[in-house]
Amino acid sequence: MAERFGQDGVVDLASWQAETGGLHMRIDAVAVGDYERIRVEPVTGSIGAEVSGVDLREVDDETLSELRQAWLDHKVLFFREQDVTNAQHVAYGRRYGELEIHPFVQAVPDHPEIIVLESTVDRFQAAEAWHTDVTFRECPPLGSILYGRIVPPYGGDTCWANMELAYELLPDDVKEEIDGLYAVHSYVKAFGQGMTDEEREEAAQRFPDQKHPLVRTHPVTGRRSLFMARTFMLTIDGMTPEESRPLRQRLYEQSSIPEIQVRFRWRPGSVAQWDNRCTQHYAVPDHGGLHRRVERVTLVGDRPV
Repeated sequence: MAERFGQDGVVDLASWQAETGGLHMRIDAVAVGDYERIRVEPVTGSIGAEVSGVDLREVDDETLSELRQAWLDHKVLFFREQDVTNAQHVAYGRRYGELEIHPFVQAVPDHPEIIVLESTVDRFQAAEAWHTDVTFRECPPLGSILYGRIVPPYGGDTCWANMELAYELLPDDVKEEIDGLYAVHSYVKAFGQGMTDEEREEAAQRFPDQKHPLVRTHPVTGRRSLFMARTFMLTIDGMTPEESRPLRQRLYEQSSIPEIQVRFRWRPGSVAQWDNRCTQHYAVPDHGGLHRRVERVTLVGDRPV
């Protein structure tokens, strides 16, 4: 497949479109279930739904069951006008499972399960690369629940991509090539740059490089998806970083297909809840100089297979 790649390993879109039919191939709308306790409105035909009729501070078992199903159906759920305390944020997250403590990101005082993602005039911050969270762990997260505490009047949207569709839209020969391949994931690119040698060595002992399949199977639905994170992937197992660059770049390009994306406009009190096993996300860095603070709880996951 080397002839598909242009200069610097970037995919030759003309060649790719000729092989796949381009972006005009039919994309089926996501499954829409029947719900009695919540209202679920798809945002796009491929990923994301806005949920209303629920107060996340008071979710009974029947409502939680419907939320679980909607989450599987749509991969990312959005809620508006939620007024939750830190304790309520943690309590809602725990309804879905055990919460992890992030080893490198600042947490809310007295609530180590909540990490703070904040951008100010003095310190601009945005996760401006398509990624899946914390893939340097042996068991990357199941998913995350992000709360908009301080939202700028404009800018600062977040995008998500359906990585099951990203996989489905690959040409058959690329699927065949990556089937059975593993990527090497590390904390170093995202969190190791400012560390001393001693700190990096300690972190490497706690979080050794992990090998995860490029194509993983969802443990609940059984659907296959691309599983990768530009911010954590070092190379493909068995290749040097330079040798793996064209293939990695080809796979990274899949996240950029508009038909598999949803873009969420934050408002104060908004919540986004995503399945980390089959999505990637990107924080749009267009709010420089404006204060933005979102807070996240993250669910412990299982080892990708």
